[in-house]
Amino acid sequence: MKSKITSCITMALCMISFTIFGCNSNTDQGKSFDEAAPEDVTMVEDDHGHDHPSEGPHHGALIELGKEAYHAELVHDEKSGSVTIYILDDAAAKSVPIKAKSVLINAKHDGKGQQFTLAASPEANDPEGQASRFSTQDKAVGELLEEHDVEARLVLEIDGKSYSGAIPAHDHDHDHKHAH
Repeated sequence: MKSKITSCITMALCMISFTIFGCNSNTDQGKSFDEAAPEDVTMVEDDHGHDHPSEGPHHGALIELGKEAYHAELVHDEKSGSVTIYILDDAAAKSVPIKAKSVLINAKHDGKGQQFTLAASPEANDPEGQASRFSTQDKAVGELLEEHDVEARLVLEIDGKSYSGAIPAHDHDHDHKHAH
């Protein structure tokens, strides 16, 4: 009887430990091997255990997608008003063509939501029917993303899986000279 109670307590403690330490709602379950986070990377919110570039290869802001399974780069050309999104690999270095006709930017400003579609604009070396670049000439997108209190997310699908990443707030201190 005593061993039965000890076994039950041990089993309960194991289940609690597994629940607390081994079962995480943000696991890689359901991901393909290539999408799963590498085991040697420490997944701490502010320190992933490896270096991050501060900007993408096109000098735009980086957007993390799926625990760094992919990245996107947002480039806003202030002169033309265009906004371009480049899909990049896990190291934010190489283009990744995807089978998508568009990607979405969902923005929230002053309590109101807006959605913008960026159409596929394949680069010359993208395979037929795929694109690593998406863009819009709608100046309203870039203007909205420049606002101080905008929350924006990039939403897209890669290989049948949905991804969403926070678009970093615009840096209002860059190369602008303000009068004091």
